[in-house]
Amino acid sequence: MSGPVPETQQITAFMSGFARRQAERTVDLVGGFAALDDTFHHSRADNQVVIDDPAALDPETLPALADGALGHLPFRLVSVLDETFGAAAAPSMVRAGYTHLSLVVLRHTGPVPAPGAGIPAAGEVDLAAFREPLARRWRGFLPEADAAELDQLVARRRARLRGAADVRFLGARTAEGDVAAWCDLYLDPASGTAQIEDLMTDGALLGRGHGDAVLGAALRAAADAGCGTRFLTADEADWPRHWYARRGFVPVGRVHVFDRG
Repeated sequence: MSGPVPETQQITAFMSGFARRQAERTVDLVGGFAALDDTFHHSRADNQVVIDDPAALDPETLPALADGALGHLPFRLVSVLDETFGAAAAPSMVRAGYTHLSLVVLRHTGPVPAPGAGIPAAGEVDLAAFREPLARRWRGFLPEADAAELDQLVARRRARLRGAADVRFLGARTAEGDVAAWCDLYLDPASGTAQIEDLMTDGALLGRGHGDAVLGAALRAAADAGCGTRFLTADEADWPRHWYARRGFVPVGRVHVFDRG
């Protein structure tokens, strides 16, 4: 009789399954698959190699594998969900010209926050409601991007609706009704897993509690859906991971991301 699935394996399976379901098409590879979407051909996240089962894969061959799968694109993105293999593959990927990013997988272990007085209200919103502030943030992140690229980076969010059994966009509004902060919430009640993704605040409205409001709403919605494993990823070298730590998130693993072009 099989026992419970280890937590890191549960999270990795969720991330892998989400990438497959979200993709317009997939191509199976040794050690993983290519998740592709010709509609959003400017989006790296929608056109990448995902390594989720690397037992038969030599780390030294990963650059060639990525070239074969993504050769029709001007960029390369490879996400390695296995922490040990990702660390082993890093030297060969860096030699091949890739930038290496380590994402910490953070699981929520603190109490689910209750709505509080003085905290902005947050709840479900549609994509159109935060399209403009999202576009402004992307313009700030990628000032060299042209209009077509920025449009795809915003519009690609609708593809995420395919990724999980229950996908929601959550937002917190200002007193005037504008969405000030937002995030994605991916729920799989069957496995008890929930991922919070792309939590952002409009740059002009930082520091006013809107991000906390959205995070709290996401955690409550996940708990209400029966998802006891609630997680997100954060850049290991950037400040948000410490912000999440103060809100009850602890590291349980790493995802290695390699980017080129």
